[in-house]
Amino acid sequence: MCGIAGLIHRGKTANIGQEMTSMLQSLKHRGPDSTGFALYGDASKAGASEYVMRFKVAEQEEALHGFTIQKQMKERRIAVDERMSEMGARVAEEDMVTDYAFRYRFTFDGDLRRLVDFIEDLDGVEILSVGKALELVKDLGDATRVSDQYALGGFNGTHGIGHTRMATESDVDIRSAHPYWAYPFSDVSVVHNGQLTNYWNGRRALERRGHRFMSNCDSELIAVYLADRMDRGEALEEALERSVNELDGVFTYLVATSDKLGMAKDTMAAKPMVLYESDEFVGLASEEVAIRAIFPHEIDTFDPYEGEVRVWQA
Repeated sequence: MCGIAGLIHRGKTANIGQEMTSMLQSLKHRGPDSTGFALYGDASKAGASEYVMRFKVAEQEEALHGFTIQKQMKERRIAVDERMSEMGARVAEEDMVTDYAFRYRFTFDGDLRRLVDFIEDLDGVEILSVGKALELVKDLGDATRVSDQYALGGFNGTHGIGHTRMATESDVDIRSAHPYWAYPFSDVSVVHNGQLTNYWNGRRALERRGHRFMSNCDSELIAVYLADRMDRGEALEEALERSVNELDGVFTYLVATSDKLGMAKDTMAAKPMVLYESDEFVGLASEEVAIRAIFPHEIDTFDPYEGEVRVWQA
């Protein structure tokens, strides 16, 4: 089941936090267990060594279990601060979003992979995203609940993707929620509806290339696969076209980078996708109701074809 949605504004910024909340809330019936947002601010405003990191130090349910876990969460956050300082990362802004979720804005001139690996080696700490534009938020509950909890209603940016999840094959927790960041590549995220049948073969191939996975979810494989192809010099559209041939299964997915939004459907086109496109805006979702949540007036939508790939520039 599950629901996916995405939008991109061409040549301007808008309140994408509120727009994505409305789109995903309209898809609640496709996945009530958790909701995730990958929101992109204006990458042109970030300096060469400026990043935003979203991370958590516990699961939502763990944070409710009294003094012991509260003490552990505090210790984990202190350890994150110490490791960032040790690596030469300079934190300019620290926000405690919830008891267990944090947002850091920092500057760093070194190897981003080494920094992320060093922090991720801490027990109980999970980095959700690092990027110049990307801020990834996901938690249990519907879109309105998660958006209110993380104050996303005023997030201005150029584009975003999101996911509503119905847990069928894994736990109901934040780690299993979507979107997935393409660890450790800056600003690449994916949401996906479907199932890959060659997940383990694809994962092992990427692990042999030195990549590390944070979950057993096939959506994370898509994210890392695409980021790896782009890191090897392929354009986003080329990587998407390759994925249609090399990823096996039924899938429709959306991918976002710092300044682009892309989509791909497998050759059977079993998973739904509805598209609206104008000169100023592009919206995509599993159902038309999500697009009409932000465009209540009459619009023309259509379904992309089987095996179709598209990319839009912010």
